[in-house]
Amino acid sequence: MLKPLFSVKLLVALLAVGIFCLVSVQEQYLDASSHREAPMIANDPLADNTDVYAFRIPNNQDNIAIIANYIPGQLPEGGPNYYTFGENVLYEIHVKNNPAKKGDDIIYRFTFKQVNEDPTTFFNIRLKKQNPKTTFTCQRSTDGGRYFETIVSNGTVPPYNIGQRSIESGVGLGSNYDALMSKGIAKATTGELVFCGPVDDPFFVDLGGIFDLGNIRPGSARDGLARKNVHTIVLSVPIETLQKDKKNVSKANGILDSEYVIGVWASASRRRLRVFDGAGKEGHFGDWVQVSRLGMPLTNEVVMPIGQKDYWNSLKPYNEDKNLEKYFTNPELALYMDDAQFGPAVPGFAALRIQRNSLQQFDFGNGKDGLAALLGNPATKGTAFDEALFGNFLLRKGQPRSADILPIFLTGVPNLPPYQLATGKTGGNPLAKGKPFVNNFLPTFGDMLRLNMAVPPTARNNPDFSSLGLVQAAVLGLTDPRFNSDRNLQNIPNMDGFPNGRRLEDDVTRIELQAVSGVVLAAVGLWYDDYLAGSPNPVTTDLLDVLTFTTGLEANDTTFKAEFPYEQTPWRGFDYSNPGIAQMFATTVNGRMSDESVKNLSVQSTPFTATVFPNPTTDVVNFKYTLPENAIVSINIFDKNGSVVSTPINQSVKEAGTHEISVNVSGYRKGTYYAIVEDEFDNRESIKFIVH
Repeated sequence: MLKPLFSVKLLVALLAVGIFCLVSVQEQYLDASSHREAPMIANDPLADNTDVYAFRIPNNQDNIAIIANYIPGQLPEGGPNYYTFGENVLYEIHVKNNPAKKGDDIIYRFTFKQVNEDPTTFFNIRLKKQNPKTTFTCQRSTDGGRYFETIVSNGTVPPYNIGQRSIESGVGLGSNYDALMSKGIAKATTGELVFCGPVDDPFFVDLGGIFDLGNIRPGSARDGLARKNVHTIVLSVPIETLQKDKKNVSKANGILDSEYVIGVWASASRRRLRVFDGAGKEGHFGDWVQVSRLGMPLTNEVVMPIGQKDYWNSLKPYNEDKNLEKYFTNPELALYMDDAQFGPAVPGFAALRIQRNSLQQFDFGNGKDGLAALLGNPATKGTAFDEALFGNFLLRKGQPRSADILPIFLTGVPNLPPYQLATGKTGGNPLAKGKPFVNNFLPTFGDMLRLNMAVPPTARNNPDFSSLGLVQAAVLGLTDPRFNSDRNLQNIPNMDGFPNGRRLEDDVTRIELQAVSGVVLAAVGLWYDDYLAGSPNPVTTDLLDVLTFTTGLEANDTTFKAEFPYEQTPWRGFDYSNPGIAQMFATTVNGRMSDESVKNLSVQSTPFTATVFPNPTTDVVNFKYTLPENAIVSINIFDKNGSVVSTPINQSVKEAGTHEISVNVSGYRKGTYYAIVEDEFDNRESIKFIVH
């Protein structure tokens, strides 16, 4: 009797899976958004990869930060069941460092457990108890997944940042959120730092604009992920742990040493069968099946068509389907950057135009040959296009972007001509030797985020630091007198930026749109159509249009932490506060306070509804703002570490117009402070001021 009964249950489970797939596909057409990149995974947020980051840490240059984020679009006030990692999901971070071996070289595996400490209440937190309280186990494999060693046991996942009563007060946890995050940092037995928990979503993109058929709106762009959280897994790993021969970075042979290239990707898996018993319980059976993966950002969101998204999520970088390469070699996005195709129908991309007649001979329009005619040409000898090297992979008839988009996503880029800056290339020949600026070549022929760990990090306070990553490094290498006088290898700022790894600050949406528009081809000497052969100045109108293109969002809605775990404190559910929200703005107002020895006050603000100015005769800062009738404004002030330095200041107004609040700063210590001025209508002003 057991066997037929199991068959019925199995049939029901399979039917449920079929219904789940159909519903998911239907919902994806109705509600496409960032992170929810495939139909099936859109209905399973706990297992949904959102972003992967990998970068060399500026203030700890012997270590690499690896970040994998999950569970998209979290509303901070999402009670009563706040977000947390899934118990029945296998979360993994994969590292490839040796292309001579098959599969992963290092795997970090995370599993999570939950317990309700007080099941008698509907509150998530009450009287020092959590519902649920989540802990994690981290295991590491260095043999491709055959054996796993536990390196963190019973790690702490901080609770959701619900509000002051739940976190700080005596009827809640009686703590502060910074302390909870610090408690969540674990030191692995093998030396890594590990953090798992909720944070601000560091990705920034105008979802409403881009997915409305490329409706870019630079003057009024809205970050679709502003004030939303994700759950993160963060690792700080010594370089010698990740390098294939266990060498530290001091032994690197220059800043582009091929031996220090790694590939990073993350995944989530579920048991093959999920069964509901009809009494509020579920069971999970069978082997683990990968349901989500992510390496390079936006691959599955904007490169893969909707009919291939679920299939792509099931693959690993080591068994990529070659039939999917056509979406890289003839990317759909390029059709909207081509006046001979659909470019005129997408005015938001008007500044982005691919090369249809580069150097008056190369056509990179979809379906054209690009550089394919060079295959077998003696001039390619010793270059990446050499048939004895990678020419047959990179030069394909009818697949023009096999020369740039394909390697960026699937192999990385070698330090070989033509993939060197046009600086120093003789006679305008792209195949000539140029100035090296990237080498993250790892020929596994699969989608990964590739990083050369030998490249020095760019300090975030460096005036040359740019969210344009390698694009800005190329601009400096081509135009800046410090770097364009010869073709010698130099440490150009932002060589550590996307797509050589990915920093939290990198504007990957803008960079990838520029890349599809041919900016990489231009950087190596395949200039835009309006370049006249022989001209000494390749910086043409078309090139400037691409370089100055913007979606209107070039930074996250909050800052980042300088120390581990780098991502910012999660947004709070009760009042949407986030200590990192304060930002630097352009307009500066300086004033002098009455106590001249300590109260020199400088202020930065935005042209929004609120303004700020110091009173020159008293220790007071005045905030001026405009509100409609019957409105409420509040001001919260934080120090540079994100700690609250005053109780919230609130003011109600009955009449519409300009109003003012004064804040006495006589008791403030010297230092930087951030004031968050906001009204009940979700208008917000972020202001920095310094007390000297």
